[in-house]
Amino acid sequence: MGQSYRVAILGATGAVGAELLELLESRDFPISSLKLLASPRSAGATLPFRGELLPVEVVAEKSFQGVDIVLASAGAAISRTWVETTIAAGAVMIDNSSAFRMDAGVPLVVPEVNPEAAATHQGVIANPNCTTILLSIAIYPLHQIQPIRRIVASTYQSASGAGARAMEEVKTQAQAILNGEPPLAESFPYPLAFNLFPHNSKLNEQGYCEEELKMVNETRKIFAAADLRITATCVRVPVLRAHSEAVNLEFDRPFSVAQAREILSHAPGVKLVEDWQANYFPMPIDASGKDEVLVGRIRQDISHPNGLELWLCGDQIRKGAALNAIQIAELLVARNLLKPALAERN
Repeated sequence: MGQSYRVAILGATGAVGAELLELLESRDFPISSLKLLASPRSAGATLPFRGELLPVEVVAEKSFQGVDIVLASAGAAISRTWVETTIAAGAVMIDNSSAFRMDAGVPLVVPEVNPEAAATHQGVIANPNCTTILLSIAIYPLHQIQPIRRIVASTYQSASGAGARAMEEVKTQAQAILNGEPPLAESFPYPLAFNLFPHNSKLNEQGYCEEELKMVNETRKIFAAADLRITATCVRVPVLRAHSEAVNLEFDRPFSVAQAREILSHAPGVKLVEDWQANYFPMPIDASGKDEVLVGRIRQDISHPNGLELWLCGDQIRKGAALNAIQIAELLVARNLLKPALAERN
C-alpha cells in the first residue's frame, strides 16, 4: 500500500470547500486523515466523506498539528492569519485566495502549465485566480509553439466567484423579477439576475479593477514573461458557476488556425468544442461540473495578420479553484515535494 497523507480543508463549508471534499473522494486522493476546518458559525456541522459524516471543527492553533497538506479556501485574511501556524506545523498550504499569489517566494501554479514551479515552494503554493487558470490552460499550448506578444481578454464571470450565497441570490432575484417584485442585492452591489455589470472589485487610478489586474499580473508570473502585454475587461454575468472568456492573441507572425486547433485538440485540460455548421461552441451550461476548459470558435483575427481569436468556458468552482488545488496536491505527492519532516513523521 502506498503512502497516505493527512489533509485539512480550511473553509470546508463554502462552495469551493464542498468541491474540494468531492474531488478528494472522486479522485481517490491518498488520505489517512481529513480535518474539516471553518469559522465558529459552522461548529457542529457534519459533511459526508467516503461513507462517513465528518465533523466540522472551529479552526484553532492546534488544528494544523499532524497535518501534511492544508487546502485553504476561506479568503485572504484567514489564509494570512494561519499561514505561519501551518508552516510551523510542517504542513504545506495550497492557498486559493489572493493572499500570496504575487509574493516573490511563493510559486503560482497551474499544473498543466508550470508544474516545475511547485518545487520552489517554502511551505506555501498559491492557486491562481479562476479567470487566470482558465485562460492559461487554453493559451499556454499555443504560447509554447510561438510566444504570445499580446493578449486582450474579455471575461463573462459567473456568480459562483463570489461564493455560494451569491449563487443562491441570483436564483432568488430571478424568481422575484418573474413575480413582479424588486430584486434584492446583498452579495453584489446591484442585482445580477437578468443583468450584467463590470466586475465590482476595487478600481485603481487607471480605471482597472482588481480582478482585471489579477489576470494581468498572474498570467505574466505563470508564463514567466514579465513583459507580456495583456489587458482585460472583467464582467459579472447572471450565470451560476462557469466563467467564459473572449480572447484575442497577437503573435510575431501568423499562427495557422488549423495548427491552433490541432494543438488545442490534444492539450492537457482542454476540450475542443466546435461545430461550425450548427454554430455550436463552448457554453457555460456545458462547462458546469466539468474538469476541462472548453475552447472553440478559433478564428483568424481579420484586423491583424498575426492575430487569433478564441472563446472558452470553464467551471469556476472546479478547474477555476478546487480541481487546480487538488492537482497541485497530487503534483506534490507525485514529485515528492512535501516538506522533509513528513518522512520523519511517518
